[in-house]
Order: sequence, then C-alpha cells, then structure tokens
Amino acid sequence: MAKSEGNTKKKCFVIAPIGEEGTEIRARSDKVLEHIIKPPVEGCGYECTRADEISEPGIITSQIIQHLVDDHLVIADLTGRNPNVYYELAVRHVVKKPIVQIIQAEETIPFDVAGTRTIHVDYRDLDSVSNCKQELAKQIRSVEKDPTRVDTPVSVAIDLESLRKSENPLEKSSAEIISMLQDIRSMVSDIENVPRRFRIDPRLFEELFMHFGRLASVLDLPPDEEPTRKHFDEAQHALYRSIRTLEMFAMESGLSPNIVENLTHRIKRWARG
Repeated sequence: MAKSEGNTKKKCFVIAPIGEEGTEIRARSDKVLEHIIKPPVEGCGYECTRADEISEPGIITSQIIQHLVDDHLVIADLTGRNPNVYYELAVRHVVKKPIVQIIQAEETIPFDVAGTRTIHVDYRDLDSVSNCKQELAKQIRSVEKDPTRVDTPVSVAIDLESLRKSENPLEKSSAEIISMLQDIRSMVSDIENVPRRFRIDPRLFEELFMHFGRLASVLDLPPDEEPTRKHFDEAQHALYRSIRTLEMFAMESGLSPNIVENLTHRIKRWARG
C-alpha cells in the first residue's frame, strides 16, 4: 500500500463507465477521474483506484470485489447506466459502507438509487466541475464523521423486514412508514418520467422534501430513544400532506390524481391501526 507521511493511506475505489481506449466513454471517464474525482478525494487523504488499473475494462475480478468490500470509500459515477457500474454498486450496497454518487448533469437517476444523494456534474463546464469538487469534499467529510451510518437499498430492505417481524407495535408502524415512503418515491419517479406540457412548480418539490424531512425525524431517533405516539401523529400528518402534494404533481404532469388513491387508503388504514 502507498504511504503518506509514514501512515497508511485510506483507500477509495472509483466505480465508473470506462470503455475501451480511444472511445468517447474512456475520454470522459479519464477527465472526470483526473480533474474532478482525484483532487478532492486525494485532498481528503485517500488513495484513488479505478477498476481498469487492476483489471481489463468490463471484467469483474476478485480484486475489484475486494476493493468494493474493503475500501474505506467508493465514488460511483452513474453516467450512462453502465451494467458493470450497477453490479459493482450493488456489491457495495450489500456491505453497507460509504458511497458518494455522481452523474452527468443532464441524466436522470434510476429509481432504485434515486434515494441516495447524487452530485450532478457537467465535466465540460468549469463552474459545474468546481461545484462538484466542493460537494465531493463536503460529502466525504460528512461520511467520515460516522462511516457506519450508511443506508443502502439492500440494508433498508433488510431492516424493514426485521421491523415488520417485530412484536413491538411502534416498530411495525415504522416499517409501514418506510414502505409508504418507498411507494411515494416510486410515484415521484413515475411522474418525472412522463412527458408533460407544463413545467412542475419547483415549490412542490420543496414542499415534498419538507414533508420527507419531518418523516425522517420520526425514524431517525437516537438509539436510546423510543418513538412515541406523538411521533407517529406527526408522521401521519406529514404523510397526508405528502399525498396532497403528490396529487398536485399528478395534475401538473397530466396524470390522474387516482394514482395516489391506493397509497391514501394505506395511510388511512395505518392511521386507524
């Protein structure tokens, strides 16, 4: 391993669409690695490795798996929806270790990983590059505060199943809230992908995120604090408000508000319980 001032450097593995030599994909990947990813990552004390530095492009080797399992940090470039990128990302999700995601500015984030904060960057725009580097450094410092506090689609599904099987009624309620939040994310993703004549008012996004923040405060209690009935009353209120906001999303997208009818029924049933 490389040394820095006598200390072993932390490892950062870069997941990215690489492509063959001479292709546009390779040219972009090289520029993103050298000019966007490496400066903030190395500035935070990490040694960067990309898959092609230990393997042929497109080949998943045991060395790559080892990096995904062991390295302190992973930076994942989701640009182009490359299958290998998502395979490697899934491996990292299973081990529940820190991940920072980036994607080309004009691309949409697939639903399955849309819940993870993702940095948008246009590598051809110097302002965008500068902003991305600053955000990368900020997120790296954030995950370093508590590397164990990582939620991935895999870990959330496992935790959700555990809560559902619990004999504690409040834990079961937490599972139901998480499940409904997943449904809401799915609906938002569906609405965003429908061609529409009118631009959705950005205030609707702000309002929805505000409701999600209130729900998160219910689920993100300190380990020694149990949720109370008051917490779930607040969650119920936030869920109802989310439904109304989603109905506005649907109407502005040209869809029927009936798409949220099933979720509304679930919320009412949960509230009665």
